[in-house]
Amino acid sequence: MEESRHMTSTASCSSVSATRRAVIDVGTNSVKLLVADIAGSEVIPVDEQSKQTRLGRGFYDTHQLQPEAIAGTAQAVGDFADHAKFLRAEAVRVIATSAARDAINAHELLGAIQASSGLPVEIISGEQEADWVFRGVASDPKLAGVPLLIIDVGGGSTEFILGQGHHQYFRNSFRLGSVRLLEQLKPGDLPGVAALAECRQWLKKFLEEQIAAELEPALNQCQKVLLVGTGGTATILARMEMKMADFDREKIEAARLALGDVNSHMHRLWNISMEERKTIIGLPPKRADVILTGLAIYEAIMERFGFAELRISTRGLRYAAVLEK
Repeated sequence: MEESRHMTSTASCSSVSATRRAVIDVGTNSVKLLVADIAGSEVIPVDEQSKQTRLGRGFYDTHQLQPEAIAGTAQAVGDFADHAKFLRAEAVRVIATSAARDAINAHELLGAIQASSGLPVEIISGEQEADWVFRGVASDPKLAGVPLLIIDVGGGSTEFILGQGHHQYFRNSFRLGSVRLLEQLKPGDLPGVAALAECRQWLKKFLEEQIAAELEPALNQCQKVLLVGTGGTATILARMEMKMADFDREKIEAARLALGDVNSHMHRLWNISMEERKTIIGLPPKRADVILTGLAIYEAIMERFGFAELRISTRGLRYAAVLEK
C-alpha cells in the first residue's frame, strides 16, 4: 500500500536502552509513518512509510473534508498502526495537521480513524507543528548549533522556523501549501509559461504581504543562516536533482541545490505534461501534479529572502513528536 518504504538499521551508538515508538502523521496530502527506537534524545529510525491520500482534495472551497478522502486516510492510518504494532512499537501516536485544523467536519475524520485503528488523534496547532519541525531537523548533529531557517512545505500549510541550537527566533505556520495552492490556481495538465508567471506573481505577493514584515527583521539579526527544506517536496527535489530512483538518506541530505537548479526544475516541470512529469526519475507519479506548487514555494522563498542554496533534511515533525511521551 505504501508509496515509499525504507528500512534502516536499528543499531544505536548510545549506551542508553532504547524504547520503540511510532508516530503517524495525518497531513493534507499524505499519511506518514515513523517507527523509531528512542535512546535518550537520540532517534534511530526503524521504518518510514508514506501513503498519499490527498485528504485536502476538494476541501478549500467549503472547508469540508470529503467522504472518500476521509475513508482513504482512515484506512492508511489503520494499516500503519497495524504495521507499527507488528514492528513491536510500544506506543503509537497519531497527529493531524493543517486540513484537520481547518476542517469544519474534523470530527468525522477523527471518528473514522478511531474506528480503523483504535487510536485517538491529536490535532496539533500550527505553532506546535513549527516547533516540532525545528526540533526534528535540529536533532541532526550536522545541523546542531548552526543558524537555520527551516521551511516545511506541506499540503495545506508551510512552517517557517528561524533558530540556532535550542533557541528559536521566529516560528510561524502559514496557510500556504502545495495542495492548497494547486487547488486555488488550477494550473492544468500542461501549465505553460502564463500559468507559471501567475503562480510566481501570486507567491511574490503572498510572501511580501504575509511573511516578509515578520521574518526579515529576525533574519537581519542572524549571520550565515542556512536554508533547510524538510518534508516531501524538499526530498523529491533532491531526488530529482540527483536522479535517485530510491530513497537514500545520506545522499539526500548531502544535496545542495543552488537557486539556478531550482529555477531549471521549475521551467522544466511547468512546461511539460502530467504524463511526462510522471516519467521523471525521483518524482513519484502520484505527486506529479502537486510538485508544481510545492517547488514554486521553495523557489519564491529563496528569491525573496536572498538564499542562493537550499539544503535538505529528511528529519522533521515526526522526529520530534516521537520523542514526546
